[in-house]
Parts: sequence; structure tokens; C-alpha cells
Amino acid sequence: MEYVLLALVGLFSGVVGALVGLGGGIILVPATLFLGGSIGLIPGITPQNVVGLSVIMMIFTGLASTLTFMKARTVDYRSALIFFVGSVPGTILGAWVNKGLDLPSFNLYFGILLIMLSTLLMVRKYIKPVKWFVNNGKKKTFTDTHGKNYVYGYPVWFALILTFGVGFASGLFGIGGGSIIVPAMILLFLFPPHVAVGTSMFMVFLSALVNSASHISLGNVPWLYTLPVIPAAFIGAKIGATLNQRIKSETLVVALRIILLLLGVRSIVAGLMG
Repeated sequence: MEYVLLALVGLFSGVVGALVGLGGGIILVPATLFLGGSIGLIPGITPQNVVGLSVIMMIFTGLASTLTFMKARTVDYRSALIFFVGSVPGTILGAWVNKGLDLPSFNLYFGILLIMLSTLLMVRKYIKPVKWFVNNGKKKTFTDTHGKNYVYGYPVWFALILTFGVGFASGLFGIGGGSIIVPAMILLFLFPPHVAVGTSMFMVFLSALVNSASHISLGNVPWLYTLPVIPAAFIGAKIGATLNQRIKSETLVVALRIILLLLGVRSIVAGLMG
């Protein structure tokens, strides 16, 4: 039973993660914690196991979606590598801090993060893009399939600082970092949305390699549970990346921010009651 549930969670995580560039962990972690820790349908699961499972999954969701985005030419490789370099130290530190968290603490801090992300998604239309970063960094141009031109950019020093924080959250909670970096790329660096998603998923893939090595060394990966999650998430990521090229993701983002808010409230309540 638990393998079927994990396969369904992996599939949904892959689709949503690749569609809007979140990596999938933002769905897998709270769903698995709820199914395992709260109602006991997944035996022996701990916050550390969930994070370990999530980072292994994101290697495959990142790879599957990146291959699709490469074909669509919506991956900024230089930016992804800069963001990756900044995130590596944070990822290792986050994975180390994770080992000291019990379930109530994990639920509380994770819930606060989910609500912050949900709020950011809710207000992003009302936040004016910050042009200072583009004006003080190396500018790039991109023309989308509809002929719309974008000018975007950033100072490398700021990108490194920002992605260190993103990496820390990724290592601590196993969420991939895309849920934080995509809004930042769009609002701060003026990235075209499709390029932000494609670049994010390439960074998620690279970061997941480092993140998984940290969690494997800490003994956090429940290998049997990766068997249903990996193929389901890989298929889901291919579907999500393909859909990203064909449909507007705004409807899904509306649903996602509501889901994040509800999951965040439930996680905080569980943490406070635990």
C-alpha cells in the first residue's frame, strides 16, 4: 500500500515541480510527512528519511525536466552554474543542521517556510520588479516564442549570497530550492518566466547531486522507498516540462499557493501540538 501511495505522490510531485520549476520536493515532503508521520500509512518514516527521499527524487525530476527544457532552449547554463556554486555550501550546512531536528520542530519550521512561499506567490503580481539588480549586473536578452523581448541580469556577488540561503533551505528541508529561486529570478533579476523555470530545474538537478551525497553520508535515504518514487517522479517531470511549453501555468500557481498555505498551516499546527 505504501509503495502505491509513494508512486502517486512522486508522480504528482514530478508534474507540479517541473511545470512551475519548484523541483517537486515542496510537494513530496509535506505529503509524505502527512501520510507517514501523521496517519501512519508509511511505516518507519522520519523527517530525515523524508528529506533524504526527496533529494534523491529531485536528481531524476531535475534531469528529466532539464532534458526537455534544453530542447526548448530555455536553460541559462551560465546562470545555473553560478547559482549552483553559491548554493553548495548552504546545501551541505542545511543537511548537517537537519540531523538535529525532531518531527515537531521540523513541522513548525517547514510550515513557516511554506506560508512565506505561499504569501510570496500571492503578492508577486503586486510587487514591482527591482531593476537595480539588472542595471548593476551583466545584462542578457531573450526573445520568447511570441516575439516578446526580455532584458535580465544580476550582480554575481548578490546571486552567490542569495543562493547560499536557497541552498541552506534546500539541504534543511529537501525542497530543491526552486520554490525560492524562481520568484527571486523573476522579481529581482527580471528573468523571462520560461527561462526562470528551465534554469531552476537545471540548478535543482545539480544541487540534488550534492544534496543527496550529504544525506547518503548521513544515512538519511530510505532506499526501498526510492523504488516507487524515482520512476514515477521521472515520468511526472517529463509530463510537467512538456506542459510548461504548451500552457500558461498561472492557474496551477493559484492552486499551488493555496495548497502551500493549507499545508503550511497544517504543518505548524502539527509542530505546535507535537
